[in-house]
Amino acid sequence: MDRKILRFSVTAALAGFLFGFDTVVISGAEKTLQTLWQSSDSFHGIVVIGMALWGTVVGALLGGFPTNQMGRKKTLVWIGVLYTVSALGSAFANDPVTFAIFRFLGGLGVGASTVAAPTYISEIAPAKNRGKLVGL
Repeated sequence: MDRKILRFSVTAALAGFLFGFDTVVISGAEKTLQTLWQSSDSFHGIVVIGMALWGTVVGALLGGFPTNQMGRKKTLVWIGVLYTVSALGSAFANDPVTFAIFRFLGGLGVGASTVAAPTYISEIAPAKNRGKLVGL
């Protein structure tokens, strides 16, 4: 197997890892955020914490459009931009609504990556290794 293709495939596959990582990271801070912003349980769960999930659903539903229009690689680059903006915005958010908006943007990136990453990997992978690499 070509090392360059393996490296590109692993890099693209990290998109799926990021949502799990984000979920784990927020779970350690969510009670502190609820106390800091004095938000109700329902607002905190649905809006503050749940926005990443809502963004993921929307991103997965609409992720095929940029993937087809711009191409897989360019879409993955823009997804990386969404992740970066989301991370920085979440880090500097001073209120729960701003925080939720940036979490939603990150979720959009995660959802779109579930479409773009496997498609990109399947396009660059040789036929004999395609299943293994897409399975990453």
